Amino acid sequence: MYRAGAQRRISAFVTKAARFCLDRRGVAAIEFAFIVPVLLIMYFITMEASQAIETSKKVSRIGSMVADLVTQQTSVTKADLDAIMKIGTSTLQPYNRSTPTIIITGIQISDEASPKATVAWSRKLVGTTYSADAAKTSPTTVPPTLNIRNTFLVRVESDLGYKPIITWSADSSSTLGLTSAFNNILMGETYYLRPRRGPTVPCTDC
Repeated sequence: MYRAGAQRRISAFVTKAARFCLDRRGVAAIEFAFIVPVLLIMYFITMEASQAIETSKKVSRIGSMVADLVTQQTSVTKADLDAIMKIGTSTLQPYNRSTPTIIITGIQISDEASPKATVAWSRKLVGTTYSADAAKTSPTTVPPTLNIRNTFLVRVESDLGYKPIITWSADSSSTLGLTSAFNNILMGETYYLRPRRGPTVPCTDC
C-alpha cells in the first residue's frame, strides 16, 4: 500500500511537471519582462545620442556666430563683446543643463619676416561671469596657414561640459543612472576669422 501511494504521488508530480512545461500561457509575459528593459535602454541611448549630437552642433554654431558678429564691427567695447557672447549662449536653448565657456581674442600678427602673434585684447564668459582672458601683448599661437605678417585675426573658443539627461539632476546633488565618468562630456570648437570692414577690430576699453 505504501509503495503504491508513493508511486501515485510521483506519477501525479510528473504529470503536473509535464503540464507546466507544456503550458505556454505565461511565455509572452516572461518574454515581455526580459525585452522591456532592453528596449528602454535602447530608447534612452538613442534619445541621448541625438541630443548630444545636436548640442555639439550648437556649440560649434556659437563659435562661428560670435566670430562673425565681432568681425563685422569696425571697433568694439567690453559691453559689445559681452552682449555678443550672451547672444551666443542663447543658441544652446532649450539645452540648459550646463553653461558654455566663450573666449574671444583679438590677435595682431607682427610685420616681420618671422611673424609673431600677440594678444591685442581678449574677453571671456564663464558661466555668467564676464572678464578679461589673456593679458594684452602676451604671445599666443595661431595655425601656421594663418600666421601671415601684418594681419589681424579674431579667435573664438567655445567649450561646454555636456551633461546627459540620465546623469543630471536639477540641484546637482546627485547623478541619475550613470557614473560620474559620463556626466561631463567635453564639447568645443575654435574659429578664426579676419575683420570684414577694416584691417583690425580694436577694442577701445579692453
